[in-house]
Amino acid sequence: MNQNNLFRRLRQACQLLFLALFLVLFRLTDYSGADTIPYAVNIFFRWDPLVAASVMLATRTFIFLLLPSLAVIGLTLVFGRVFCGWICPLGTLIDAGGKIIQPVRPAPLRWRAAKYMVLTAVLVSAAFGVQWVGFVDPFALLVRGLTIAVDPMLNAMITAGFDTVYFHGPSWAVPASEAVYDVFKDFILPYKQSRFLLPFFTFFMLAAIFAMELLGRRFWCRTLCPLGAMLALVSRFSFFRRIPLSSCKGCDTCRRQCRMDAFTENREMMAEECSLCMDCLDFCPRTITTFRFSRPVNKTGPDLGRRHLLAAGLTGMALPFLSRIDAAAAAPLQRVIRPPGALVEEDFLKTCVRCGECMKVCIQNGLQPVFLEQGIEAMFTPKLVPRLGYCEFNCTLCGQVCPTGAISRLTLDEKHAFVMGRAVIDKNRCLPFARSVPCIVCEEHCPTHDKAIRFETVQAVDAGGNTVMLKRPYVVETLCVGCGICETVCPVAGRAAIYVVAEKRGW
Repeated sequence: MNQNNLFRRLRQACQLLFLALFLVLFRLTDYSGADTIPYAVNIFFRWDPLVAASVMLATRTFIFLLLPSLAVIGLTLVFGRVFCGWICPLGTLIDAGGKIIQPVRPAPLRWRAAKYMVLTAVLVSAAFGVQWVGFVDPFALLVRGLTIAVDPMLNAMITAGFDTVYFHGPSWAVPASEAVYDVFKDFILPYKQSRFLLPFFTFFMLAAIFAMELLGRRFWCRTLCPLGAMLALVSRFSFFRRIPLSSCKGCDTCRRQCRMDAFTENREMMAEECSLCMDCLDFCPRTITTFRFSRPVNKTGPDLGRRHLLAAGLTGMALPFLSRIDAAAAAPLQRVIRPPGALVEEDFLKTCVRCGECMKVCIQNGLQPVFLEQGIEAMFTPKLVPRLGYCEFNCTLCGQVCPTGAISRLTLDEKHAFVMGRAVIDKNRCLPFARSVPCIVCEEHCPTHDKAIRFETVQAVDAGGNTVMLKRPYVVETLCVGCGICETVCPVAGRAAIYVVAEKRGW
């Protein structure tokens, strides 16, 4: 095997290895029967220097959980943008999608400045205390898209296929399908079928990244990705370089076929745009192209003008103030119920990167993405929707998977004492109040050690005019933690007769 094939096979092996690691960790971010996840399932977010920079700028604190991001910076200082070409799972999936989606333009669109503008706007906004990284970070986009849309959709499709064989297939196929389904259930499919708000919107946000391949290979990576922009700036000081530093006169093959469009019109190579895919080793008809350690020499600068930088900076400054004048964020009726362990609202919005890890791991599927009800700044952050699912009283998983500490890791005793909200009874809908019909469901399911829902026995007249003795519920506010199980199990159709309102924590 020659050197060219060796480098290409090594890169492909690394891409597949890290993609497999990402998918395994994604699957392990799930309930497994225990209230512990012993694996670092959020390590890709903790590797992400863009997440680290934006969160620490917004909070003005050093977050130890994000320390591994320094390793990626160090790797980039030595080898350049090897993370983009060899490690990033989204980049690998884009490469795979590029085998099917072919560019429709003969020449790529050269909007290289856009990614630096996005990076600048995100970091400037973070410095002003408003967090936008979750809207543009590649890992946040990928994990959120898989969690809310792709994974539940695939689970539903696969389960439907096995159900079809079981109920309508030939009898001889049933035992085999059951055996295969058991393997899928143990190793591939999630713990249960989840349902989330915003699946279409989230799916098409992720799909748009792959559709961009129609505009050019790796269009997202070389044009819009702010993490790629950050690593590009660092890679200008790297020591591992492509040699020669320009494409040859009369040939120009490597410039025309480079997936990252890393050459200028004058055939000079921009080191910061190279992802070290090493395709040019195969393209070179004279076999003079190589990669080796050498002194950093940059004949070109980042494709970013002063006007671009100024526009991005002004946008980054304006976004926080636009967010602060958004009436939806201040409307008291729209306060959302945050997960147990969530920081006070202002700090939570600065720290949460909208990755969806907490939603994925929620046992009862109660954590759902916020849309615009709390303003655009809170979009995709988690909220508890008790009518869809409650917060399991003995579960602390969401704090274990949060990569930034927006949801604190709680002990079980701390979780039992954490107040997310308070239950309120709507007497116009509650059966014992509105119809004089016996119902004790909410009290039966209340999980607090000392029941937060209790009864008072009263005399009432039922629909038939008969005098009956009824147990009517009431809430002991000092004992209620707002887990929402009472709202989940309430038998009243439509809006529950007992519901949880958010606790006023830092609003």
